[in-house]
Amino acid sequence: MVIKEINERTNILIAELTNLWERSVKTSHHFLNLKEIEKIKQYVPNELRKVAKLFVAIEKSNVLLVFIGIKDDMIQMLFVDDKYVRKGIGSKLVDYVIDNYDIKYVEVNEDNLIAHKFYLNKGFKKKRI
Repeated sequence: MVIKEINERTNILIAELTNLWERSVKTSHHFLNLKEIEKIKQYVPNELRKVAKLFVAIEKSNVLLVFIGIKDDMIQMLFVDDKYVRKGIGSKLVDYVIDNYDIKYVEVNEDNLIAHKFYLNKGFKKKRI
C-alpha cells in the first residue's frame, strides 16, 4: 500500500473517488437509504475538490483502496472501498495523517455508530454539546 497526497484533482480521479465513496457508504452507512445516498452523492465531487488536503492509499496496481480529507487539525472525510473494510487500511491512513499533520479532531456523522467506535478506538474523544 502506498499513500499519496492528491494535488491535481482531475475529473477522472474525482469520478473514481465518488464511486469509491458510494461503495463505502452503501457498506457502512446503514442509516441511509438508497434515495438518500443518491441525493448526497451529487455533492461529493465538490467536497472532494474543496477539501484542503486529500490523500489516497493505493495498491501497487494503482487500485484505490481508501481516501481521507483533512483541513488544519481535523479529519473531514474517510471512506474505505467496500472490498477493503475492516482490513486495517483506513486505520493506517488515519495513523498517517495523525502522525504527519497533527490531527486532533474528526468530523463524523452522528448516526454513523461504526465510525464513532472506530475513532474512539483511535483515541479521539466524543465532544459533549
